Amino acid sequence: MTTSEEKGRQSSADGFAHEHITAGILMKKYQNVSLVDLPLASFDIIIILKNEDSSEDIIRAQVKTSKKSVSFTGGSRGGKDRTYKSSVKTYTQSTETSDVVIGIKPLSNDKFELYFVPTVLIGIWKTKSKSLNKIEVLKNNFEMLENCKNYEFVIQKAKEYGII
Repeated sequence: MTTSEEKGRQSSADGFAHEHITAGILMKKYQNVSLVDLPLASFDIIIILKNEDSSEDIIRAQVKTSKKSVSFTGGSRGGKDRTYKSSVKTYTQSTETSDVVIGIKPLSNDKFELYFVPTVLIGIWKTKSKSLNKIEVLKNNFEMLENCKNYEFVIQKAKEYGII
């Protein structure tokens, strides 16, 4: 039988692995991608995209393991032995904390789906999570990732998709 401590350790290991897997998938597509090694940052990955005018656009991404839904909260730790060693408290992702939440859904040990949820939408939905079934149109939707900071684009597409 698996103890709650073992489950907590596995969940933690899965979370770190999923950040690396997501960064690897994005790196193959965009090249200039990095995990963020800032313990109090509200995002896990930065993606640097080149614009047509050779300027760069930096996207801040938070990665969430997502089996049935994607969570939009951060700053807390689960498990039996949770302790808070900083002044950071639970918060909901917003355009101030990151640009996109990436839900990674493991299909097997070597297959994953990525759900790109711009924080613009999180602000409109005013919810702490969303069922993957309700945001199926965001699955592997790299166009939404690339334009996650473009408010008009995100709103137009979300209306077309019927998710707002």
